[in-house]
Amino acid sequence: MSQENSSTGSKVSFIEITEDNLGQRIDNFLITALKGAPKSLVYRILRKGEVRVNKKRIKPEYRLQIGDLVRVPPVRLADKPAPAKASGQLVEQLEAAILYEDDDLIVVNKPSGLAVHGGSGISLGLIESFRQIRPQCKFMELVHRLDRDTSGCILLAKKRSALRLMHESLQKSRITKIYHALVIGSWPERKQRIDAPLRKNELKSGERVVKVAADGKASLTEYKVLERYGREATLVEARPITGRTHQIRVHCQFAGHPIAGDDKYTSDQDNALMRERGVNRLFLHAAELRFPLPSGGRKVIKAPLEIPLQRALNGLKSRNN
Repeated sequence: MSQENSSTGSKVSFIEITEDNLGQRIDNFLITALKGAPKSLVYRILRKGEVRVNKKRIKPEYRLQIGDLVRVPPVRLADKPAPAKASGQLVEQLEAAILYEDDDLIVVNKPSGLAVHGGSGISLGLIESFRQIRPQCKFMELVHRLDRDTSGCILLAKKRSALRLMHESLQKSRITKIYHALVIGSWPERKQRIDAPLRKNELKSGERVVKVAADGKASLTEYKVLERYGREATLVEARPITGRTHQIRVHCQFAGHPIAGDDKYTSDQDNALMRERGVNRLFLHAAELRFPLPSGGRKVIKAPLEIPLQRALNGLKSRNN
């Protein structure tokens, strides 16, 4: 990359495209390059022809090629407060939670309660923390997401080429995600698939709630019973075939067996009973991830349950034996 000054400075900058940005849309490239710039500004400078590729005007959907020279105009942005710094305790916790790492990818056993990224009143999430933990990595992005209260395997890409491969693999169902969930009641052995369309709704409070709705997006989850705890609860394996927001949680609720500790889709009465049994958080855990490696071959990574969840299962087992 060669440039006269930073892209948010007072001079034009020129950026030469390398393999890391091959195939990326110019609008998405600029949103990343001009950190903090609103999308409206990015599209305005594209529309006015202030951004050029190889001295030519381009459209927002133009896909970058190796060797392209991108002219980025000077952009002035309001000063933003410095990002929150990850505490020594959090850094230590996340380093210990790394399940796999190579030159392209990191798999982390995300703790429950940690958001995957900052925003909406959250100053620091998993991805911001890892950018601080691995400052030598010029690129670091989430491949997929987990709800804040869900624990387990989450995949981060350390190269744009790796992110592109992982996204293609997700679209072609070459990545398998396996979750473990403790659900209320006795899950029927015959209930192995839930095929129910989901629609996102936003309440007046701004809270997002997902519901089964005929006009929703097609959603499919496969289930298997792992262990029963009398009539109180069942540990199930859930494999989301599609990737909708809150999919497993809502499909469990729809089946009549909501997830223990879910403050959004499970009744207060059921959650109170589960708290007595030692379940003090959403019992949904991304237990296993199977994915192709950019360097070749496939990897299978398993994430152990947090100790409090394991204790809760042991307590349920002893009660129902």
